[in-house]
Amino acid sequence: MDLGIRDKRYVLVGGTAGMGSATAQALAGDGASVVLVGRDADRAQAAARAAEEAGAAKAIGISHDVSAPGGAQSAIDEAAELLGGIDGLAVTMGTEGMVPVESSDDVWVSAFRDVLLATTRSVEAALPHLIETRGTIVTTAAYSIRSPEIARLPYASLKGGVAVFTKGIAKTYGKDGIRANCVCPGAVETAPLAALRLQLAEQRGYPVETALERVMVEEWGFDAALGRPGKPEEVGELIAFLLSPRAGYLTGSLINIDGGTNF
Repeated sequence: MDLGIRDKRYVLVGGTAGMGSATAQALAGDGASVVLVGRDADRAQAAARAAEEAGAAKAIGISHDVSAPGGAQSAIDEAAELLGGIDGLAVTMGTEGMVPVESSDDVWVSAFRDVLLATTRSVEAALPHLIETRGTIVTTAAYSIRSPEIARLPYASLKGGVAVFTKGIAKTYGKDGIRANCVCPGAVETAPLAALRLQLAEQRGYPVETALERVMVEEWGFDAALGRPGKPEEVGELIAFLLSPRAGYLTGSLINIDGGTNF
């Protein structure tokens, strides 16, 4: 499907790896321009080169910590200058907080900055640009906001905040032509799970192609209809669709992409 995004301009916060990088690839394949924001400059440059090779009209990697004070504003300002405007924003970062509820205040505050504040500040910084272009926003929560586990309650609580924030943005700025949606991934085989697959295969003597699935089901109680973790590109293609005009009447939605996880 042609997403109708040729020469559109997108900023991907957290776009240097995993689901964010996969989103960049999907957008690039249809000729969009992308700025990829991450903490690691080398990884940002590498992800930008990959997007350029995939067909992006323009692909640039920049280094900012959007969880730090002023970081999101600096990232969005630089991206807007590089692109000459912004037609869409996706925020795919936010992985801290997978710790017990009894964790220290410092741990909670760090997770708050990484999971929630990085998203809200990025969206707030981008809104003036998106109002001009009647642009789109996609944020990422998690399927666990509907079935939180005590062992990772800070993460799920803050991802719940991302979902509420996104709905509020959709309702408030719909009159300006802005659409905002939130995707809720389940287990997705980004770099950490991919590395764990190899480790489990070696430790347990399982075939590589089934090692992770076997441990997830037999030991972790993983219960998904498809019986496997998702692939980053599967989430990236969904985010690219939501950013595109093809999703023109979809806003304020929480969209599960979890392989039918039972929660």
